[in-house]
Amino acid sequence: MSEFLFTSESVSMGHPDKVSDQVSDGILDALIAVDPTSRVACETLCTTDYVQLSGEITSGGARDDDGYRDIVRNVLRDIGYTIDGIDFHADTCTIDVKLHSQSADIALGVDTGGAGDQGLMFGYASNQTEELMPMPIALAHRIINRLTDVRQQGAVDWLRPDSKSQVTVEYADGAPRRVSTVVVSTQHADSVTQSEIAEFIRREVVIPVVPEEFLDDETIYHVNPTGSFVVGGPHGDTGLTGRKIIVDTYGGWGRHGGGAFSGKDPTKVDRSAAYMARYIAKNVVAAGLAGECEIQLAYAIGVAEPVNITVDCHGTATIPETEIQQRVLATFPAEELTPAGIIATLDLKRPIYRKTAAGGHFGRNDPDFTWERTDRAQALGQASTE
Repeated sequence: MSEFLFTSESVSMGHPDKVSDQVSDGILDALIAVDPTSRVACETLCTTDYVQLSGEITSGGARDDDGYRDIVRNVLRDIGYTIDGIDFHADTCTIDVKLHSQSADIALGVDTGGAGDQGLMFGYASNQTEELMPMPIALAHRIINRLTDVRQQGAVDWLRPDSKSQVTVEYADGAPRRVSTVVVSTQHADSVTQSEIAEFIRREVVIPVVPEEFLDDETIYHVNPTGSFVVGGPHGDTGLTGRKIIVDTYGGWGRHGGGAFSGKDPTKVDRSAAYMARYIAKNVVAAGLAGECEIQLAYAIGVAEPVNITVDCHGTATIPETEIQQRVLATFPAEELTPAGIIATLDLKRPIYRKTAAGGHFGRNDPDFTWERTDRAQALGQASTE
């Protein structure tokens, strides 16, 4: 029997890097809501009572600097940075705006329907969980999303926005067998004891979302293992857009092409093609053609069609992998894999991006996450390869 451990992490909406992601995507949503053809590449830095926006924007919805500041403050309020005494407050932080228009050279290729940059993107799916995601990242997200829910619902008054989770799963012969270790670190007020925090996290956060058959008496729990997490958020660590790309995707289980998502409009294939690759991979697994599937797409700047599409089922295919590749190409024709085709297929010219920026871009049960649909599974199962 082959046995191994695998670990993935998730971070909350109040984590500094996720604050930056949500601000960048908040800017994107505000622009797309006015002008669906907006070209946006917005980067955010946040630190002690300070936020800086930088990047390139060409949009009919463009604001003046104060308009962008209003968007930032609204995002920070929604996250929960409205508490005095933690050195990062939505209403008082300084916000610098350093935004300008998209490069004319880049626009030349995008205007004709080509990709906005070269790059490679991966999509992945697995039958390990109902989300068709690897179990470690699926459980890490469930824990952090549950923790966010209880904080926002006011279940206790001592939780603060910044938190992290980490789950180690034990595998036997490639299948998840049990949860070995759960790590949760959450920012808190200094009025609560660590024993209170540990008991609450285990009882109200972990147990409700991790299937009981995967927890046992030997499961190890580490809750705030340093002993204190009062100083957190952007005051504790500087945040930057795009620094949680593994949290955003498959927790390290599937490969990653290197490009971040947040702050980028859907003409950027770093984002849109990664969504499309997930859509394809998920439908392959949902069709029963494989237990897991990884799709690679790659593009050249200014060129519409991908330079390759590769299918890898890691030895779990139920039919020859070459046939799965042929079925994918028949079910997802080349015109759907261009930037314009992806945008149309997944309906991406909508203000849906801010909510992708916390809790994971994949494995979410939300109708706006069109790349999570399995509406092509039947077609894949019946596709002719002649």
